Amino acid sequence: MPSRPVITSLVGMSTPAFQSYSPEVSGSAPVIGDAAAAHTSITIVLADDHRVVRSGLRMLLDAEEGFEVLGEAGDVTVARQQVLDHRPRVLILDINMSGESSLSAIPRLREDSPGTEIVVLTMQDDLAFAREALRAGALGYVLKDAADAELVQAVRFAAEGRTYLNSRLGARLAAEQRHPASTPDDLSPRELEVLKLIALGHTNGEIASTLYLSVRTVESHRAHIQQKTGRTTRAELVGYALANQLVD
Repeated sequence: MPSRPVITSLVGMSTPAFQSYSPEVSGSAPVIGDAAAAHTSITIVLADDHRVVRSGLRMLLDAEEGFEVLGEAGDVTVARQQVLDHRPRVLILDINMSGESSLSAIPRLREDSPGTEIVVLTMQDDLAFAREALRAGALGYVLKDAADAELVQAVRFAAEGRTYLNSRLGARLAAEQRHPASTPDDLSPRELEVLKLIALGHTNGEIASTLYLSVRTVESHRAHIQQKTGRTTRAELVGYALANQLVD
């Protein structure tokens, strides 16, 4: 499945508890009208590796009219099976679960069930992680410490094909867009993407999966990055990315 376009515009909402940004592309999923939504349950699978957290989130979701939690999972493998079994409208996915990387699994989960939208739930208050999750195919990015205020709205947005971004990260994104950083050392946009993922600790295989490239192509980009920047080790590349504010 081709990756979704990287979203560049921030849309402020009337409620201060959140910001969302919406794709500026034709063919976006239509927004479901209030009347239709009132008669259609939003089916949900909830994936988090902490049972207590899942219990609390399920109570929050079950209390919401029109929501139906069909299953739970404690890791990516079980989450994928739950998605295949239930084909929910929304998968709430913790990206900090043990085992397989949840971020790298997002494209495959979307491919398994194209009708299932993904809302990422995380402790990672990091704009780079948010960008990566949205680029991989998620429609929502919610911080756990704001879940009680934002998760319900994010699920509704995702069910309508709309993008939701945590308000703090949305404000930082807007500020960044007003003052874009220059491209260091003539790195291409794709090389910048690869470098950012290297700095976030991803392997060549995970980068290939995230960007829909072959491992060989990633290795080629990495070699060009090393040549252009004069940095050869991963530690040097991470330091370079931080110094140039390529990651937060």
